[in-house]
Amino acid sequence: MTTLGLIGLGRIGAFHAETLSNLPEVSGLLITDERPEVVGQVAAKYGATPVGSVAELLSSGIDGVVVAAATPAHAQLTLAAVERGLPTFCEKPIASTAAESARVADIIGRSGVSVQVGYQRRFDAAFAAVKRAVDDGSLGALHTVRSTTMDPAPPPMDYIKGSGGIFRDCAVHDFDVIRWVTGQDVVEVYATGSVQGDPLFTEYGDVDTAAIVARFDGGALGVVSAARYNARGYDCRLEVHGFDDTVAAGWDQGVPVRNVDPANSGPSGFPSGQPHHFFMDRFTEAFRAELSEFVKVVQGGPVRGATVADAVEVAWIAEAATESLRRGVPVSIESVRKEALQ
Repeated sequence: MTTLGLIGLGRIGAFHAETLSNLPEVSGLLITDERPEVVGQVAAKYGATPVGSVAELLSSGIDGVVVAAATPAHAQLTLAAVERGLPTFCEKPIASTAAESARVADIIGRSGVSVQVGYQRRFDAAFAAVKRAVDDGSLGALHTVRSTTMDPAPPPMDYIKGSGGIFRDCAVHDFDVIRWVTGQDVVEVYATGSVQGDPLFTEYGDVDTAAIVARFDGGALGVVSAARYNARGYDCRLEVHGFDDTVAAGWDQGVPVRNVDPANSGPSGFPSGQPHHFFMDRFTEAFRAELSEFVKVVQGGPVRGATVADAVEVAWIAEAATESLRRGVPVSIESVRKEALQ
């Protein structure tokens, strides 16, 4: 059996506390957060053990660590766990910038400690089936990949202020999944965006709606769309088009789309279910599978989810998209990498 520590009990951290407490292979869960009252509440709700500080948690004899604190703390907390030799699961991103992510990755690589990064779409049954279809060659040569993420409403503006922008905190999931599914690296992006909602997006240098065209080293094109306003529900879809066939994920009965095709709409048409409310209900099983896989990492298995190297490549794509939005021109991944690391 495995004892884990969980650092951070915000929205995703509290959600992970529930998931981890229900995994049969987890025999103990220690939790900590900057807010003692939250620690007490979550501990009581899920039967976890409250701990007063990160230092106390890391020295408590746990077998592994889940880092779910705010993004600016990811690098420091992950490295603190790695320094103690503890296998670590870090929610995306591993650091606030691509350059810092590369630095953190170098330290982790030299440590030999296993670190898994939180990109849960890889563990969704439909997305995994798309990956298998690509890998078995049934689609033929790939020419287009489309990935969509639309939230029902923006997160709090205090979060937006420090998130790094829509490419770094939202579209990174799309960037990861298009790399993973195609098995190809992005070499260039062109990004554009607009603000049609809260004017604070403009004040914070962000956009609420974005589109990105990515060019892969294998010749395929990726089209990513992201939006903060989609009141019908949480929309997350993936399409992969090959010369021989096309597959899709996310077109389930809960897709938040109102179908107006007369032959397929109405109560008995498609989709017939309640729209997905948010990413946590859409990906509940994927999060469970992802954390269950991390327990296997803690027990000595390989990292089968997103690696630190994957997270760094995604960070460079986000960096290039941010620069492309600012300049209004295509930006190569290599150019932002060179500029940041010189």
